[in-house]
Amino acid sequence: MKARRVQHPLFQRGAQRPFRFYIASLGCPKNTVDSSNMAVLLQRAGHEATLDPTLADVIIVNTCGFIGPARQESLETLQDLAANLRPDQRLIAAGCWAQRDPDALGEAVPQLDAVLGTRSWDKIALLVEQVLEERTSTVRQLIEDGPVTLPEAAGTPGYVISGKSAFLKVADGCSRRCAFCAIPTIKGPHVSRALAQVVEDARQLQALGVLEINLIAQDVTYYGHDQGMQDGLAQLLEQMVAAVPDVPWIRLLYAFPGFVTPRLIEIIAQTPQILPYIDIPLQHAHPDVLRRMRRPPDVDGVRRLIEQLRAAIPNVALRTTFIVGFPGETEKEFLTLLDFVQEMRFDRLGVFTYSHENGTAAAQLADDVPQAVKEERYEAIMLAQQTISRRKNFAFVGKRLQVLLEGTGKEITVGRTYRDAPEIDGLVLIKKRVRPHRLVNVEITDALEYDLIGRIVNGE
Repeated sequence: MKARRVQHPLFQRGAQRPFRFYIASLGCPKNTVDSSNMAVLLQRAGHEATLDPTLADVIIVNTCGFIGPARQESLETLQDLAANLRPDQRLIAAGCWAQRDPDALGEAVPQLDAVLGTRSWDKIALLVEQVLEERTSTVRQLIEDGPVTLPEAAGTPGYVISGKSAFLKVADGCSRRCAFCAIPTIKGPHVSRALAQVVEDARQLQALGVLEINLIAQDVTYYGHDQGMQDGLAQLLEQMVAAVPDVPWIRLLYAFPGFVTPRLIEIIAQTPQILPYIDIPLQHAHPDVLRRMRRPPDVDGVRRLIEQLRAAIPNVALRTTFIVGFPGETEKEFLTLLDFVQEMRFDRLGVFTYSHENGTAAAQLADDVPQAVKEERYEAIMLAQQTISRRKNFAFVGKRLQVLLEGTGKEITVGRTYRDAPEIDGLVLIKKRVRPHRLVNVEITDALEYDLIGRIVNGE
């Protein structure tokens, strides 16, 4: 069949600019930074952002392709937008799923005009103008297999701001080869940003009045290793703290257990700006499962690390993530994990049920744990964690905590403590509407399983 060509009205008028674009960003904060940077590039090219997809000439969905539920959310978002697409509108899928399997994405959403991979996001303006100029029945693909594109290569900031909080990307890609994870295939190997560039981004955030900087990467503790640095993250933190004295909260996300060094622990313990919060995804607690996952199997070493953290930083909040139902996981192996959760008493915890991911080593194994068993194990871990979380939260009743106020609703204000990373952890609920986007002292008056309830104590 001959390709259908329909010239876009913007080009029929002879005016290529401005057009309006809408971006839906799905998945992790690293994706959000990329989405923000695509918007920056489009605006620099003279185009206009809109928060209403019905007003857009171009709709871009920055997809997540990490696991099945994330792809399903991406697919549903694309299909919902495609269902209401006007003939003169264009639909582009970007991000991880686009990089990982552009052909399958094009088949799943026939209305797509183009797909843009994770390593090509800096070419968004060129791609958009191409799909606006002429429409064909062929989905354009801009997928590259080289290294990740860092923000500085595109002349864009390495951060995204939400309220008074920001996510600052220190690296991209991943050089680890965990059996269950497709990120190295999607993103490519780990590439650290230049230390001076990250610090300069932090200075810009300070100048913009940001109160919380969340450092993000697939593994922040690997920062600088590809550049030959020793204890690169500790070096970065030392320079950042000196450069941004007016940013009260600096948070670390996504640390690999074997790379949490004594020097890193020391700088967290001795630096009030660096929040006593560490997210260390452990994935499992049975050595045999960890070996099959191609993860470090030294569970006793993890215990020692947690003991060191709690001894050096008594108020440290520890978050982790586990996978249940990995191929071959026996009942005994699962019970080892459950016992470990009850023993370690993490402040925050997430659980995934395992699913095969094409292109990973684990996909060659039999997915032999029934889905019903996976769900039962998921519920057992979460039930145990609910009890732990409730007890930990009630220990704060009567105490005062610093809270970053983020938003208001009908007779309520919500915020977060140092124990709560944005978007993934609990909240502090204040039964009063007050001015948000600032740090205040809050007395905790009650506790729920995941959230705290309190009142502002500084005369508000």
